[in-house]
Amino acid sequence: MEGRRGEWVVLQVSGEMDLVTSPAVRQHVHDAVAEGRHWLVLDLQEVRFCDSSGVGVLIATRRLMRSCSGRLRLILPPQGEVHGSHVHRVLAALGVRRLFDVYPDLTAATETAVDPLSA
Repeated sequence: MEGRRGEWVVLQVSGEMDLVTSPAVRQHVHDAVAEGRHWLVLDLQEVRFCDSSGVGVLIATRRLMRSCSGRLRLILPPQGEVHGSHVHRVLAALGVRRLFDVYPDLTAATETAVDPLSA
């Protein structure tokens, strides 16, 4: 689930981000920050379902990274793709998509000069 790419910690999440699985994602985020890693990429390309607890983890992660002067980037495939499009729809429906810097792949997400995809 966790990897490193340069200064970035990359957490790959797959399956569902729901009431059962979200605490594990939250714990991995907190562990990375406790280790002094403040540049975080959440790879959500393989997430096929995300409920309000999953969105809550994303928002809490954003808040945590901002509080420690860190950076958070999400990897989501284009909205037309089968995997990951659910997360796009949920974030857009809740009006929080614009809060996140979203990138199409790991290479783009871990290059410091690349601009995020527009909402």
